Amino acid sequence: AAWAVSEKPGSSYNPLFIYGGVGLGKTHLLQATGNRISALFVNKNIVYTTTERFISKIVEAIRNQEIGLLKKGMEQIDVLIIDDVQFFAGKDKTQEEFFHIYNTLYQSQKQIILSSDRAPNAIPAITERLRSRFEGGMIADIGTPDIETRMAILKAKCEEIPINLSSEVIEYIATNIQRNIRELEGALNRLIMYRKINQTSPDLATAKKLLNNLIAAPKKTTNFKKIIQIVTSFYD
Repeated sequence: AAWAVSEKPGSSYNPLFIYGGVGLGKTHLLQATGNRISALFVNKNIVYTTTERFISKIVEAIRNQEIGLLKKGMEQIDVLIIDDVQFFAGKDKTQEEFFHIYNTLYQSQKQIILSSDRAPNAIPAITERLRSRFEGGMIADIGTPDIETRMAILKAKCEEIPINLSSEVIEYIATNIQRNIRELEGALNRLIMYRKINQTSPDLATAKKLLNNLIAAPKKTTNFKKIIQIVTSFYD
């Protein structure tokens, strides 16, 4: 989907909405798409921003009574890439302004690419009209990699570094760390540090010791006080 968008921005999938858990590569994919569009269409005005930065710009423009100026500037964009749109939740004024910016760009056949940690219908406290716009294009889910993919990622990282790890060690890491790529890299970095210090690659028993607190991390717990605090904070 990202490749198709980069080949024909504004006409293939608009908007392209990519969602998935933390550390699965959403930001990398967004930036790679923007870079490819930039390489193929040198005259296009491409803007990548995080939602937090975008919200800050909206707030500043409202405070300085320059919202019209901001909108006019946004109209000059050919490709708008916004990361982590779940942070629009609860920001009613920002959602309203973004809705108008979105419509202007969409009607002008400008490409919009968005990412989130969840699907549009699972983002809380977001207006229905904005949610329907998010759902109007291509929704792509980046799932958690399976064990074969996790092993392939580890082997590729080992070749890049390079470090020689046994298939047993690689399989042990891939089996026990399942959630995201950053955790895989964190585990691998521990083994790399061991090798640098000891001038030898760790065997399976050593790897288990080194990664014990990563793999056997205590589960997060909560209580009613924490729940009340989070809910009241969110709804002010």
